[in-house]
Amino acid sequence: MTDFLRELNDVQREAVLATEGPVMVLAGAGSGKTRVITYRIAHLIRNVDVPPQNILALTFTNKAAKEMRHRIDGILERGSSSSLWIGTFHSVFARLLRSYIHLIGYDRNFSIFDADDSKSLVKQCMQELNLSPDSLPVNLVHALISKAKNSFVLPPEFHRNAGDYQQQKAALVYEKYAQKLRENNALDFDDLLIKPIELFGEQPGLLDQLQDYFRYLLIDEYQDTNRAQYLVAKMLSEKHRNIFVVGDDAQSIYSWRGADISNMLNFQDDYQDSKLFKLVDNYRSTETILQAANDVIRNNRRQIKKELVAKAGPGDPLTLIEAYNERREAERVAEYIRSIHLSKGCGYRAFAIFYRTNAQSRVIEDVMRQNRIPYRIFGSVSFYKRKEIKDAVAYLRLVLNDRDGESLLRVINFPPRKIGEVSISKLKEFAEAGGMSLYEAIRRADEGGFQSRLAHALKEFATLVETLKQKAVDGTAYDVLSLLFEMSSIPSLLQAENTVEALARHENLQELLSMARDFSDHNPNNASLGDFLSTISLASDIEDVDESENYVSIMTVHAAKGLEFPVVFVTGMEERLFPLNSYEPAELEEERRLFYVAITRAREKLFLSWAQSRYMYGQPQMCLRSTFINEIDPDIICTEGGRPLSESPKKVAASAMAGRPVFGTLPSASRPAVPVQRPDAAQPASPARKGALRAGTKVQHAIFGPGTVIEVQGSGSKQKVKIGFRTAGEKTLMVQYANLKIV
Repeated sequence: MTDFLRELNDVQREAVLATEGPVMVLAGAGSGKTRVITYRIAHLIRNVDVPPQNILALTFTNKAAKEMRHRIDGILERGSSSSLWIGTFHSVFARLLRSYIHLIGYDRNFSIFDADDSKSLVKQCMQELNLSPDSLPVNLVHALISKAKNSFVLPPEFHRNAGDYQQQKAALVYEKYAQKLRENNALDFDDLLIKPIELFGEQPGLLDQLQDYFRYLLIDEYQDTNRAQYLVAKMLSEKHRNIFVVGDDAQSIYSWRGADISNMLNFQDDYQDSKLFKLVDNYRSTETILQAANDVIRNNRRQIKKELVAKAGPGDPLTLIEAYNERREAERVAEYIRSIHLSKGCGYRAFAIFYRTNAQSRVIEDVMRQNRIPYRIFGSVSFYKRKEIKDAVAYLRLVLNDRDGESLLRVINFPPRKIGEVSISKLKEFAEAGGMSLYEAIRRADEGGFQSRLAHALKEFATLVETLKQKAVDGTAYDVLSLLFEMSSIPSLLQAENTVEALARHENLQELLSMARDFSDHNPNNASLGDFLSTISLASDIEDVDESENYVSIMTVHAAKGLEFPVVFVTGMEERLFPLNSYEPAELEEERRLFYVAITRAREKLFLSWAQSRYMYGQPQMCLRSTFINEIDPDIICTEGGRPLSESPKKVAASAMAGRPVFGTLPSASRPAVPVQRPDAAQPASPARKGALRAGTKVQHAIFGPGTVIEVQGSGSKQKVKIGFRTAGEKTLMVQYANLKIV
């Protein structure tokens, strides 16, 4: 046996040596996935005498491809990987298409359109079809087309299956869009996966050649493949069937961008003679952390069963942080970081803070900055630097100072008002000729000789700003921002667009609204728009305290996949936040897989935190502790007082707040949490007794099914109850008619 194979454990070695036929390696978190792939490639070259150019390894990131090459060169002689085909799906197939795309009518010098190019072309197609972006947002159409391509749904099939109005119109755009791409001799990013399938289908002789050339196919992160990637891999490996896939179904968290977990779950059905190897020895995390991960993921029904085994010792219990609101939650996280940093002597690079949605970062950033703790946001820009936040703040600055031409130009077409560059040039000329500011020129647009359409649009804009100015005289920053959102319809337009990007932007704007409300509530004597903007300016102008690499990493759980840290904080562990509004079983299982990913990023210590109250949509909302926490053995979770969760007295949540919060009456953060039953646990039901319903009570409704009481309103015969149903969403019902049963 070649010496380098002795470095593998028994299961890893067996997987590497199984060189012929289909193989799936189920690689649990921290179990040496990349090592198995790279050692297998090295084994094929060194021991099986496979020419490097006959090996194709597909990854999802350039970083992963680079790491593979580096490791292979470390095992073999330097430069051994130079002739290997290692790269992302998109880069490898772009390289192939450069050689063969002329066989399906394109020139080899085709252009590759990025997302902005693609959206611009979609917009052009819509204009030619007389489709208004007001009724059919460009981003939505672009997202529908991209999703169709990732599922290998071409224009004719998309048109046949189009259901509602948006899909029917998007089908027309899709057809014209595909036609214009060809006219431009261009491919979009998704075409780099689609066109190889088209090429292989039309040129079976070429496919036969490539099957012989790529005799060994390896795919990393197989659980993240979409339909198109699945098909092209199946075509290339069909002849020799030496397909080797590595992944973890428990870490499949990208269905929203087309990933299909079925590709991995059905691998053994596709290749009935395949070999399955399970890598469960984890070299990253402590036994306690892995027990928590195993406890959580075993609740999923659609999975390939496995249990991670720790090789790093028992470790400390998990710590549960319970705070009365999101700011106190962030402050407790900062206090723990500071304490561990000083007492253990570890650098800030040892810490990571995760959250479910980008909007949660704002409070965490503020607290890190106030405590002079260096940090860096990963996977997204800093909250105050996000486009939608800068746009909204520009409106507020213009309201406060209408001579701020920079802010005016930023928002004059946000939302779109069809005031183009030519119109803005004319407006500037009018302002310069009259010695006026741009805003004054807008107010006097009737004198500028503009076309009626432009004059009307400018007048509407001026009316909006003047109305906001009037509100700012006596109102708070929250009042002005609320009115801005109401009059401009910016949030509702983003909701109507209904893409992942648009909904994230909507969420960030709602977080800004919550920030304004929080600021107004806590600064009653200094809650003006000017005071608020000063706070924003100071926050956004301060760069990270320490520009070296010694910083706390802050990111969404999605961005954390593939990373690891000694100490991890998973924040916002609340129902309707994590899990995030998941009422369908498949959605809930993906949320659970996402939590599994979060847990398994921690090496030595894991903190879970939640807030009993959180500002949402500018209003304080009572929260319930995430059901995911209750899926973990309570004996391995300790409260901040050091008591095991299993020994903590149970407590009922405080009544939901109405209007502005009275924080002095909120439950103490040191008290135990609201007990939340597992959603799939069978519980006996009994009729709701008078006075028995309160926030946190589990109920059953004959039509809407199981739910959790969020708020109780009124009493007696007029009593109402707001309930979050797992399948039907939020409903407000009259108690005397609802026939609720307590679970």
